[in-house]
Amino acid sequence: MEDKIIVGLDIGTTKICAIVGKKNEFGKLEILGMGKAVSDGVIRGIVTNIDKTVRAISKAMAEASDQSGIDIRIVNVGIAGQHIKSAVHHGSITRETDEEITIEDLSRLTSDMHRIVTPPGSEIIHVMPQDYIVDYEEGIMDPVGMTGVKLEADFHIITAQTNAINNINKCVKKAGLEIENLILEPLASSLSVLSDEEKEAGVCLVDIGGGTTDVAVFYDNIIRHTSVIPFGGNIITSDIKQGCMVMEHQAELLKTKFGKAIAEEASPNEIVSIPGLRNRPPKEISIKNLAHIIEARMQEIIELVHTEIITSGYHKKLAAGIVVTGGGSQLTNLSQLFEYMTGLDTRVGYPNEHLGKSKVDAAKSPMYATSVGLVLSGFKALDMREERYEIEKSGLGERKKQKQGNKFFSNILEKTKGLLIDDFDDKIN
Repeated sequence: MEDKIIVGLDIGTTKICAIVGKKNEFGKLEILGMGKAVSDGVIRGIVTNIDKTVRAISKAMAEASDQSGIDIRIVNVGIAGQHIKSAVHHGSITRETDEEITIEDLSRLTSDMHRIVTPPGSEIIHVMPQDYIVDYEEGIMDPVGMTGVKLEADFHIITAQTNAINNINKCVKKAGLEIENLILEPLASSLSVLSDEEKEAGVCLVDIGGGTTDVAVFYDNIIRHTSVIPFGGNIITSDIKQGCMVMEHQAELLKTKFGKAIAEEASPNEIVSIPGLRNRPPKEISIKNLAHIIEARMQEIIELVHTEIITSGYHKKLAAGIVVTGGGSQLTNLSQLFEYMTGLDTRVGYPNEHLGKSKVDAAKSPMYATSVGLVLSGFKALDMREERYEIEKSGLGERKKQKQGNKFFSNILEKTKGLLIDDFDDKIN
C-alpha cells in the first residue's frame, strides 16, 4: 500500500511554513521535509499583498519539496484572522421510520446546517456537531444505533469572510498548488499539541502567533468555542520599538533573547547595550523596563483570552486548564502570568503529541504547532466521532455478509469493537 503523504501550509503573519509528512508503522507522524519563508504580504492573519504571499509560498514549498524529495501539488491550508466568527445553531430532522438511527441520518442533519443563512460576505468553513437530542432525550453524544423519529443537535458553526477565503485560494493557485482542505488554525494546532485526555477533561488552547492569538475551548472531546483575537507577538515587538526607541529588528531580538513576561522576575541591574545608529553612541536598555513593556501588553492579551473562556461558559469546567502554544508561547515566565491572571493551570504545548522520529527536529518548536497540525488534520478527523463512523461504515458491508454466519463470533466482535477501533483505524490509514 502506497504511503499517504500530506502537506500542511501555514500562511502566517510572520512566516509561511510548509511541512510534508506521512504516518510511520506505529501510526505516528513522520516529517519528511519543511520549508519556510518570511511573510510580508499577511497582516493579522489576512492576505493583504497577493504577489508577496505567492512568492513566499513558492519559496517555502520549493524548500519543503527539495528536502522531502516529493513533488507537492495538494495542500491543507490554515485560515485565521479577526473575521472568523463562531456561533452555536440548532438543527433537527424528522425521520420517516423509528428504526435505528444511521450514519446517513447524521450526515443529512449536518449537511442541512451548511445551508443556514450566514451574514452577507461570509461563508461556513466548519460545521461541528455538539450533543445530539433523540425524541427530546438530551445530552446524547453518539446516537447511531438508537431508535427515534426526531433527531436534533446543536452545531458549532464557524464562518469566515468570503474575500479572505478567496485571497487564500488565489495565492495558493498562483503558486501552482491545489487546496484539499481549508482548516481553522486553532483546530489544527489543537491536533498537534493537545492529548485526548485533555480534550476530555476540558482545556483551552491559546495559540499566540505573530498577528493573532487563536483560542479554542474543548470539553468532553468536542470543540465548544473558538475565537481569534487580533493581537499577537508583533504588537509586543512594536511596543518595545516605541518604548525603548530602537529599530524593529532590534526590538524583536530584545523580545526573544531577553524578554520576560513578569517584570518582577527581571533583575533591576541587568542592562543590554545596543549599537547606536550611524555615529551615535550605543543605547543602554534595562531588562526590567523591557519586562514592564512586555508584561503590560501580555496582560491585555491574557484578559481578552480570559473573557473568551468566560463567554464560552466552560470557565469552571476546564480541568486541564490552559495550553499555550505558537511562537509567542516561548516568552519566559508566560505560563506563570497566565496562571496568575486566570487561576487555571497552564503549560506550554509542543507539537510532539503525535510526532514520531523525523528528519526535521525544528518542527518540535511551539511556533510550528499549526503547521504540524495541518498535516495531522489530513490524517485525522477534527471530531473523533467522525473517525469512528468511517470505521463503522467500512465494516457494515462485511457485517451484512457475516450475518448468517457464526452468531457467537459476531456478538464477541460487537462487544470488543471499542477495543479494536484503533487497530481498524491503522489498517484503514
